[in-house]
Amino acid sequence: MINRRHVLAVGAAAAVAPSAARAEGEGAFEAALTAAFDTVKPVALAGGVVMDEGLVWSGVRGVRRAGRDDPATLDDRWHLGSNTKAMTAALFARLVEQGRARWAMPLAEAFPDLTIDAGWDGATLDDFMTHTAGLKDEAVMGMAWLMTARADPRSLATQRRAIVERALSAPPSGVRGTFAYGNANYVLVGAAIEVITGGSWEEAMQAEVFGPLGLTSAGFGAPGTNISGGANAWGHRRTGETALATDPADPGSDNPLALGPAGTVHMTAADYARFLKVFLTEGGGWLKPETVRRLVTPGEGRTYACGWIVLPPQPWARGPVIAHEGSNTLWHAIALVDPAGGRAVLGLSNDGGRGGPACQAQAMGILRAL
Repeated sequence: MINRRHVLAVGAAAAVAPSAARAEGEGAFEAALTAAFDTVKPVALAGGVVMDEGLVWSGVRGVRRAGRDDPATLDDRWHLGSNTKAMTAALFARLVEQGRARWAMPLAEAFPDLTIDAGWDGATLDDFMTHTAGLKDEAVMGMAWLMTARADPRSLATQRRAIVERALSAPPSGVRGTFAYGNANYVLVGAAIEVITGGSWEEAMQAEVFGPLGLTSAGFGAPGTNISGGANAWGHRRTGETALATDPADPGSDNPLALGPAGTVHMTAADYARFLKVFLTEGGGWLKPETVRRLVTPGEGRTYACGWIVLPPQPWARGPVIAHEGSNTLWHAIALVDPAGGRAVLGLSNDGGRGGPACQAQAMGILRAL
């Protein structure tokens, strides 16, 4: 899974798209959006450029639902998929700064009332945030879980706790110290946050991330309304060339909500830009500069930090680049952040099949213009 994401993020640097700068009658960013939308033809595509001062441009093309005329707008909320992971890691970092948690927190300290298999000796929450703990999704969140979790009547915190108990009562299912991307890692981190705060991960996200950063459009699961309370874009699956819209009220419109810390957040493009700005402004007063550096710096010989892929040097960047892509198979999100250059590019789509290529093409058109 991570190999695909990494290839997509790195490969975007070589993506072929018409030069936005050549377009006549449109701004360079608008031209990049138009070129990507017209070439890839997703249901809808939104994009944004973020700089130190905040969101300096945003645009959107397409419709909220395939086969209908209702246009997608910048008031719509977009599902971020696995780009939620960087938010969960930042939430944990907030708790560290408050003295409620600590880096390299041992499992026995995070889950003091659990009996933990000896195979996990020495493992810390940092290992799970960097996908090097040795936990595989299929061991605790396989197909049987995916088929039944949406109907689980227990609270989300209780469901996450059950996943952690299943994981830690047995030896690691993967190789300790070896990178293996998996959603279960962040479900475990979310469960630890719930132990630390005494509430749900959702409540902690609202209190420590959404609230302080002013992300008023943020929520969880498939977005049902836009920021005005009206219609919102729907997510789409692809069957061949056909895009199938899924009602956000349908349980199948998103992954089981227990997976939240790994990938269920939604928000507008403007609010996502506010989150990305944190990494352009050394925390922007919300996190300390040294905390931000910790979040985006991978271990020796590794390319994944805390919720961020760290790319090799890019010709368009002024320093190390952090990036991530997310999808729940109905939506797609991409973020490319150049902290030293003080700029970031985001792409969002309600098309799980074509959204990825569209977001990548748009991002590279924008980067050429920059």
